[in-house]
Amino acid sequence: MVLDLLLIALAITLDPLPVMAFVLVVASARGVWKGLTFILGWLACFVAVIALVLALTGGQPPAPKSPPSTAALAIKLTIGVALVLYGAHRHRRRQLVRDRTPSAATTATSEAGHPDTSEPDVSSRRGSSSSIGSRLDRGSVGASAGLAVLLQPWGLVAAGAVTVVEANTSHFSTWLALFSFCLLATATLLAAELYVVFAPESAQPRLLRMRAWMEGHQQQAIVAGCLLIGLYLTGKSIYQLTS
Repeated sequence: MVLDLLLIALAITLDPLPVMAFVLVVASARGVWKGLTFILGWLACFVAVIALVLALTGGQPPAPKSPPSTAALAIKLTIGVALVLYGAHRHRRRQLVRDRTPSAATTATSEAGHPDTSEPDVSSRRGSSSSIGSRLDRGSVGASAGLAVLLQPWGLVAAGAVTVVEANTSHFSTWLALFSFCLLATATLLAAELYVVFAPESAQPRLLRMRAWMEGHQQQAIVAGCLLIGLYLTGKSIYQLTS
């Protein structure tokens, strides 16, 4: 259980979409307080899911080969397969977008004749980010918690919830594993928040540059994360179901 929880938490904390949104949150007006509210909403989701699972299991794992244990493994297998299919879908869509992107020679020819307007330019992307930033400036501190809930990678959270079914709360190591899961899944957001608190002048421009870099690599990160975690969950679930 511990290894599964840590791997899932690592995938959650490396998910680029929440991090990119969080950077805009802390870069907005009253960003420190909005970032703190975002993190509290983020953590509240994990605590609520874990508490719900432990309430259903009574803090005791189901007996091996029992119907509840088999059902939990079947759900974990379903989640793993879904993550693999989603990662493959994102990879296929990325390949289609790349194939449709004009080559350098085509772009040069287009610029020499008629400008190619099929892709937005840098200024339009900056304008889009500025528009999102202005909306976050006007947003309330409490709205950041709702944004954190919306941006949760719920597929990975569901995988973590099914893993918590195996938790035995009579052992201190179980509580330590659950705490580590919540902490690791929030580590990237906490690091960004602390950076803004202790070095606000240098933090915002560097975080925004990091966000721009992540924007260009988010597809690769999502595909890799979904495939790796999905294959791991699928393989382990099949092994446990058949052994």
